[in-house]
Amino acid sequence: MAHTVVDRQVVYDGKKVRLEIHHLEDPDTGRRHKREVVVHPGAVVVLPILPDGRVLLIKNYRYAVSESLLELPAGTLDRGEETINCAGRELIEETGYTAGRLKSMGSFFSSPGILSERMYAFAAYDLRPGEQQLEDGEHIELRPTAWEDVIDKIKSGDIRDGKTIATVLMFDRFYRGK
Repeated sequence: MAHTVVDRQVVYDGKKVRLEIHHLEDPDTGRRHKREVVVHPGAVVVLPILPDGRVLLIKNYRYAVSESLLELPAGTLDRGEETINCAGRELIEETGYTAGRLKSMGSFFSSPGILSERMYAFAAYDLRPGEQQLEDGEHIELRPTAWEDVIDKIKSGDIRDGKTIATVLMFDRFYRGK
């Protein structure tokens, strides 16, 4: 259902996100209500498939949850950046690997109840190793993992990162072996 935006307040405008309060009016009832929206430029998630068929997972410390998580390489789009270029850049930065080929698998919203972030998923093939180019404060370990072990880690709860779960299962269902 569409609502009419009566007013929009910017509460915080940061480097990666902007927090807005939207004052809305329901066109059918005239009732007003508020929504808190985290505005995000979008991001990519990359499923790197090594030549031997293993998936290149990373172990990444996530400050917001105070834990190191097993996940796929990912990152925020720069202003005006093409999604495929961001996927290649993030793969190099976080893993050191360069993809000979990137295949788009589609996109999804990571948490549409509060966040505008759209995630663009890519599979990366023909990987060539190189040096990681980590940003300040990043602590990322490479974890090459057999495909069935990745699936088992999702089932057991060892992989709890939503973008990783969605991308792996999307690939497994729609692209793997095809």
